[in-house]
Amino acid sequence: MLRYIRKRILISIPTILAVTLLVFIMLQLVPGDPAEIFLGEKYSTPEILAKVRHDMGLDRPLYVQYLDFLWKAMHGDLGRSLHTGRPVLEHLVIAIPSTLELAFAAMAISIVIGVLLGILSALKHNTWVDSLSMLVALFGVSMPVFWLSLLMIFFFSVKLNWFPAVGGGDLKHLAMPAFVLGVLNSSMLARMVRSSMLDVLNEDYIRTARAKGLYERTVIIKHALRNALIPTITVLGLEFGALLGGAVITETIFSRLGLGKLYIDSILSKDITMIQGITLFIALTYMITNIVVDISYSYLDPRIRYE
Repeated sequence: MLRYIRKRILISIPTILAVTLLVFIMLQLVPGDPAEIFLGEKYSTPEILAKVRHDMGLDRPLYVQYLDFLWKAMHGDLGRSLHTGRPVLEHLVIAIPSTLELAFAAMAISIVIGVLLGILSALKHNTWVDSLSMLVALFGVSMPVFWLSLLMIFFFSVKLNWFPAVGGGDLKHLAMPAFVLGVLNSSMLARMVRSSMLDVLNEDYIRTARAKGLYERTVIIKHALRNALIPTITVLGLEFGALLGGAVITETIFSRLGLGKLYIDSILSKDITMIQGITLFIALTYMITNIVVDISYSYLDPRIRYE
């Protein structure tokens, strides 16, 4: 297992390098001088601008700037924000807990709704229950996240005054953004669980388990669901990686101080160092999530072994 993990990490390194290189090149094409952005209103003479460009390393060749960024990132230095002057890592440490809170809450809602809808739809295949469940899933897949967020704010904040519209800090502020992301993510999960369960329920070992007189609940949960979870775990891993990377639209609409809102603010203000730091964190998040998902396969299905 350790050998497999080391191999996966080594394979992921070129992907991370490619992502950082692509972002670095794209940011170089953005109009504007990072030194002028950093100086802001303090910019007065070409001499001061030249000195700041030299201090920031902007007068060096692009490949040297990129290699310098990678070298510092390997040592935990992601640079300083062009607007606040504070280390990028410090901003990430502040934003990550809020995003983690939202991601775990949304995933919990997604798993509960998605798995239950998927199982119910598979067990009641070709009935009105199946059709209604898939109609709800279709609604979730089709509904844009920003539109559902605005509807939630309009009804539950403006009309009913049940939850605060924006901000963070407690469960009331967390409820609506977590529900929005949880419901939308549960739609794809429900369709995947339904499809996997329909395949598994026709297997011989399910008929054997029922013939032995096992309780139907035991057959469904212990035998059918466990084997149907392997493709489902893949979807969960992708969704969780996206949530950890920052639910950009949701955090912006609900004004949550997480990675998503920090990313949008950095793009609008052309804070290049901040964008690079957040992108590197998102790439690492996806890498770690994919490795965890692959490892979980061997626990769900003992036939899977990593040599």
